[in-house]
Amino acid sequence: MTVDIMTTPQHNDSLLRFMTCGSVDDGKSTLIGRLLFDTKTILADTLTQMEKTSKKRGMGAVDLSLLTDGLQAEREQGITIDVAYRYFSTGTRKYIIADAPGHEQYTRNMVTAASTANLAIILIDARKGVLTQTRRHSYLAHLVGIPHIVVAVNKMDLVDYDQAVFERIRADYLAFAEQIGLQRAGHDITFIPLSALNGDMIVDRGEGLDWYTGPTLIDLLESVPAAHSEQSEDFRFPVQFVCRPHASDDPELHDFRGFMGKVESGEIAVGDAVTALPSGQTSTVKAIQLGVEQLPTAITEQSVTLLLEDEIDISRGDMIVKTGAAPEPVKQIDAFVCWLSETPLSAARTYIIRHTTRESKAKVGEIAYKVDVNTLEELPTQGLAMNDIARISFRLAQPLMVDPYSRNRATGAFIVIDESTNNTVGAGMITG
Repeated sequence: MTVDIMTTPQHNDSLLRFMTCGSVDDGKSTLIGRLLFDTKTILADTLTQMEKTSKKRGMGAVDLSLLTDGLQAEREQGITIDVAYRYFSTGTRKYIIADAPGHEQYTRNMVTAASTANLAIILIDARKGVLTQTRRHSYLAHLVGIPHIVVAVNKMDLVDYDQAVFERIRADYLAFAEQIGLQRAGHDITFIPLSALNGDMIVDRGEGLDWYTGPTLIDLLESVPAAHSEQSEDFRFPVQFVCRPHASDDPELHDFRGFMGKVESGEIAVGDAVTALPSGQTSTVKAIQLGVEQLPTAITEQSVTLLLEDEIDISRGDMIVKTGAAPEPVKQIDAFVCWLSETPLSAARTYIIRHTTRESKAKVGEIAYKVDVNTLEELPTQGLAMNDIARISFRLAQPLMVDPYSRNRATGAFIVIDESTNNTVGAGMITG
């Protein structure tokens, strides 16, 4: 079953983070270049530089892929290596695009790009159909919980805009999506035939795809719901800093005690009953401040200061939640972990788990299996190398207040830090 996420066009001030991924030469960078070019968001000096580079390559037209292939190595090899971020606005919405590399050896780069995306564009070459890399990228998008998948069947101009080719690829992909559970509540898949080179179905409809009656890519991007807006989320407020301005001469500020942080999910209002974790102490919200402004409520992604009616012990790393909707503090977590470091994971070492604003030392409890991202086979293993993805349990020295990643991407995620080098060596998604 395909779910169409296109709705009636409307003004939408929200930010949409999305990523592109696909096999090498599927046209990811060209797609983004075309999107920016046709929405007239390329600066004149950038366009001039692209024209010069294209002429050096002996090309008659501007190579739009140059807009995102920013590294010298990428320009020389004609491939994407690092994650390239681009920002643009259509006047009705703002966007952050992450152009993720396609090759298996850059799996960690793709996971990084996908971790904040609310939509993924998976490109498929119409001549080649669903490939191993298509399956791998779809699995990774599924793993990191991206709710909206757009399957863009590119290079339709090279198969004479044949509808039968598009329908065959669509059927093949849906069969695979069913196999990995990509289609589930709160998630959808939309298919678009297009030609990034010619601009068909990117911003303009073009002339070769009259049989396709669905939205263009930009129409779809304009109508996708904003992050955090599609389902109710529990209030989660990790405390970043406790504000106590003791030195102030103002008697009203002398006893001021505010808890500063970002609302990771849900919303809070003055008068709501809250619980501080992991202590379990309760109080009521007395005031919400945004700078010097007093707010009646605070919503997701706002950075605010909360003042409580009672003097309770709260410090950085604690979490404020609504009473009655509190996660149970845990000292063991099970998670899928993508290993980012060239130094392999060692079960004998102690690592640091950083979850929201809280840290805990941790030991590897068990490595249940690692996933072959090409075949999706679950393989037994004793360790992890760079780019490996595995199901792991960690034993924690300090309790963490976690949610399953499938329910809350902010409090269901963590990073693994090497305590000797302070390098980030892994990224994890909690399964339960």
